Amino acid sequence: MPRSISTHRGDSVMTNCSSRWGALEGVGRLLDAHRAAFAGEVAERSRVELGAGRLSTRKGCRSAAELIERVTQVSGAEARRRVSVGTATLADTGLTGQPVPAAHPHVAAALVAGSLGLDAAATIVRELGRTRTVADPTRLDVAERELVDQATGTGDAAPVRASADELAVQARAWAVFLDQDGPEPDDERAMRRRGFRVGRARDGLIQISGELLPEVAAKLKRLLDAHLSPRSGGGFLTDTERSDLAVQAETRTTEQQRHDVLAAIIDTAARSGEHPSIGGAAPTVLVSVRAVDLETGSGAGHADGVELPISLRAVRHMVCTGGIQTVISDAAGRIIRLGSPERCFTPHQRRAITLRDGGCLIPGCTVPAAWCEIHHVIPDARGGPTHTDNGVLLCWFHHRTIDTSGWAIRMRRGVPEIRPPVWLDPGGSWRKSTTSPTRLADRLDDDHAPPERKTA
Repeated sequence: MPRSISTHRGDSVMTNCSSRWGALEGVGRLLDAHRAAFAGEVAERSRVELGAGRLSTRKGCRSAAELIERVTQVSGAEARRRVSVGTATLADTGLTGQPVPAAHPHVAAALVAGSLGLDAAATIVRELGRTRTVADPTRLDVAERELVDQATGTGDAAPVRASADELAVQARAWAVFLDQDGPEPDDERAMRRRGFRVGRARDGLIQISGELLPEVAAKLKRLLDAHLSPRSGGGFLTDTERSDLAVQAETRTTEQQRHDVLAAIIDTAARSGEHPSIGGAAPTVLVSVRAVDLETGSGAGHADGVELPISLRAVRHMVCTGGIQTVISDAAGRIIRLGSPERCFTPHQRRAITLRDGGCLIPGCTVPAAWCEIHHVIPDARGGPTHTDNGVLLCWFHHRTIDTSGWAIRMRRGVPEIRPPVWLDPGGSWRKSTTSPTRLADRLDDDHAPPERKTA
């Protein structure tokens, strides 16, 4: 029947395709074996104990992995994987000239034969490497041989070759078996596994990941909870301010609020002066932007240490907070004039503004003064001075969104006034705003004072 003929032809084509595919993968495994071997040799010549003679140092790189990244243009994760496998499968020579076998000889042999892929090899090296300091060498050798047989499909109990994911499950089971002393105490295991990682850029954001010790996580959660919980008390608030708090809607998700609190924590730590300096100055992020882009509102800025460009909105936010320094270069790129840093509020000005505003000026915001930034009400580009009459306290989020959130701020005789967004206050009335206890007490006295004693 035509249908049977068609199916048969399809099977034949698929069989032929699979055969070619398998052959291609075989060539790829051989190439991966050579890549890992080269990476292992680079790592061997870049050992820390070699000092200035390290290959990576002589090539201007911090590590063997970075050198491999530069030469091959692979990702950092791939470079580190090649180094891990290459180091574990590299045979060496002892001090007296005797040969020293590789840490994982069965993996090394399978790689050279082209029967084991780099994914599978990395899985075996990673999982068994965790037990090397406590496992019996004989049992460790058996585990490695069994896992290689499973990956290559050559063992009695391996009718088909295991995928890298299947192999990972089996390798973890072997690791548990090899740890004859049982699991480490939780505290020791946690100390070994603790870490914090800043990842690569993706979709306009930088991913972070890691594992925190329980006490560190508790401290961080308490800080987040303290600034995400509803305001308590309010004895100094007027009836109008209480009504504002009741109707003000929070548009951020919980995750976004945590992000903004973390941003404030980082800024507060950088301002504290209690951290090591970099280049003789407090840890400061350098953001570069072309003057013409800043004036026209097009283009982007660039922060050192991050490959993603940052928006001009973020640049203006950082300029308003940390000041600006003009660098003028000629057409060839030579610096011909270097201006002085400008528009930075002094610690004395910050203390005075703190006494006046108390905390973030936006009603309902609970971020305290120490975590706030100082915002230029009239921007420098429009002639606004760096003066207490032109600076107000705003938290990181409200400072970052002040131009788009609908909140408006103005200064009247050195006193800040707030106008809520239209959706919150259709009448658009201006009102004084502060969380300073002394100023709130003065206002209460003023509200109940005889007309002749009321302040203007």
